[in-house]
Amino acid sequence: MTDDVRKIQMAPTRSIIPNVIDAAGRGIVPAISLHTAAMPLLYDFNAQPIEQMSPLIHRQYLHGTQSTFVKWIMKKGAVVPLHHHVYEQITWITEGQAEVFSQGRRYIMNAGDIMFIPPNVPHEFNFLEDTIDIDIFTPQRRDWIDGTANYYAEADRQSTPAAGKS
Repeated sequence: MTDDVRKIQMAPTRSIIPNVIDAAGRGIVPAISLHTAAMPLLYDFNAQPIEQMSPLIHRQYLHGTQSTFVKWIMKKGAVVPLHHHVYEQITWITEGQAEVFSQGRRYIMNAGDIMFIPPNVPHEFNFLEDTIDIDIFTPQRRDWIDGTANYYAEADRQSTPAAGKS
């Protein structure tokens, strides 16, 4: 991942009319609402930049205060090599098919399937067809924020035709 990738601007929030309007008295719990300055943020995710991780792997993502939401756009033959991380990962395949290897087992994920991967559980993904994969990580992916996630370089090597993948 290059420095240019980390400089990509996040999609603007939708805090202007007609997307956000006053709704007096709605969505308020007095014991909480009157004591916090936090407000929800609404984004147009389609305006979020698409980042190319390898010729077969693209992603769009946003960080919340305690989680990361990512949309993976995977081409057939894409590989995310064996790795583990301190984040809980929820994976939802919305289109396509993937196989996941973890803890000595092979899982086939089809459109509509969801997998919960606990923190520090080793796993790898092979994409058997063009796939849309929605992931939620908690806490937020600090390794993406600081640029220290290194298994994508290996994914690039494994997903290119030069490495024997089609």
